[in-house]
Amino acid sequence: MAIVEITSQNIEKTLSENDIVALDFWAPWCGPCRQFGPIFEATSEELPDVVFGKINTDEEQELAGGAGISSIPTVMVFREGLPVFRQSGALPAAALKDVINQVKELNMDEVRAQLQQSSEG
Repeated sequence: MAIVEITSQNIEKTLSENDIVALDFWAPWCGPCRQFGPIFEATSEELPDVVFGKINTDEEQELAGGAGISSIPTVMVFREGLPVFRQSGALPAAALKDVINQVKELNMDEVRAQLQQSSEG
């Protein structure tokens, strides 16, 4: 699947209409981001059932700020619209695939219950 450019105009729709969404927060001037880009793209080709989106933090500062991004690249993975993984720094291809496979295995009823408990506590 091709990489989707994520903006403030399409993020909500992208997260709500897809089961698993992997987001790469990046910027054109960031060396590690440029190194990680091809890994993210190649992984998107290998996992066509997952939506891979890139968010240019220079152009989408409000999105990056709202997500609490303080260093790039940062990868966030969402399942059923909920954030279930976040890591700053470039991931090796095997680690990125492993994370996504773990996200596929999550029991989302348990995740929702944990989120509910943490918001109440």
